[in-house]
Amino acid sequence: MTTTVPAGAAAPAPPEPSPPAPPRRRPARGAGNGGLFVLPFLTLFGLFLVWPVVQGLWMSLTDASLTLRETRFVGFANYAEAFGDPDVWSSLGNTFFFTAISSVPLVLIALAMALLVHSGLAGQWVWRLAYFAPYLLPVTVVTLIWTWLYQPDLGFGNQLLGALGMEPVGWLSDESVAMWSVAALTVWWTVGFNFLLYLAALQSLPATYDEAAALDGAGAWRRLWSVTLPQLRRTTALVAMLQVLASLKVFDQIYILTKGGPNGSTRPILEYVYDVGFTGYRLGYASAVSYVFFAIVIVVSVAQLRLFRQED
Repeated sequence: MTTTVPAGAAAPAPPEPSPPAPPRRRPARGAGNGGLFVLPFLTLFGLFLVWPVVQGLWMSLTDASLTLRETRFVGFANYAEAFGDPDVWSSLGNTFFFTAISSVPLVLIALAMALLVHSGLAGQWVWRLAYFAPYLLPVTVVTLIWTWLYQPDLGFGNQLLGALGMEPVGWLSDESVAMWSVAALTVWWTVGFNFLLYLAALQSLPATYDEAAALDGAGAWRRLWSVTLPQLRRTTALVAMLQVLASLKVFDQIYILTKGGPNGSTRPILEYVYDVGFTGYRLGYASAVSYVFFAIVIVVSVAQLRLFRQED
């Protein structure tokens, strides 16, 4: 049937062609085999991380011991004992005190060292080697060196004090000084890692901002406080977070240097866990204390992360 169009009327527009249907994609060959590539990692991750965590959590709910063949389920009795144990609280106090007196200088000294090297001092490779070399030493070598430095009669520390007319100090035998001595050792030993992070961040900063501030008449200190340090805020947050977590997990240097003495004044929480589990043979109670400390580390990490996000 033919449709007539009245005279003077516009002809109707032809219908728009519908877009062609997209071609169906064929599944790539071997697309379902991605799981095979991550299977070795998942296997190792489950065997060496997930399973020990689950096993340790279960052990903390039992009276497991190195001297008992049978293990009984005791529920949260180990956790209740841990919260009422004065040795747990004193060890936690020592851990937090060490974290406070070591983390701050490890951030500030590392920043100062990186700024000095980045300023263009002569002999760059010598400064970088001198700052980073102690970090490469094993803990046994470091503690052996500082044990000789802290010797009460022949050590360099008391020899220097004697030359200045001051009384000798019991670096490792005085309860009020021992933790500061361990912190000094730790700063000398590990500051090179933070120095490397700061130096890498300084080398990646654009030079245009500093040059513009210099053209505006800003001096070196003004450019440092107003241009350089604000750009290092994220790096400082990263260094501070890593350092706090590392200081909370202190164990090696204290165990070798002081064994937690004198009178437990330098014993961190991880050494207390070791003493309870492998000296007192109470694996269940040691597991409970370690999980209490694990929860504290998680809380500190989340608090730090939120604090740095608010500052950003």
